[in-house]
Amino acid sequence: MNTLGILLQAAQPQQQGGGYSGLIMIAAIFVIFWLFFIRPQNKKQKEMQKFRDALQKGDKVITVGGIHGKVEEVKTTTVMISIDNNVKIEVEKSSLVANPNQVGQN
Repeated sequence: MNTLGILLQAAQPQQQGGGYSGLIMIAAIFVIFWLFFIRPQNKKQKEMQKFRDALQKGDKVITVGGIHGKVEEVKTTTVMISIDNNVKIEVEKSSLVANPNQVGQN
């Protein structure tokens, strides 16, 4: 019985020091997660919103469905796109992405 008591007392100081290291590791994981996942995604969303707000007649765009076209008319939430001679479709602004051939030319 005395041996068990001595072993328990010897183990207690080791357990007390490990509390902060666990918190530090959790904080470090959160910071790394934020730097590599959350921040770049927020930046990409802001760039896409900026692109959609700056749409003008004549801009080349691609829908998320893969349809290439040229902007003919910009409305509040939708855009009229000319995809061929005398063929126009109306799509939501949220379904548009920048033409990759024009990225970096602005």
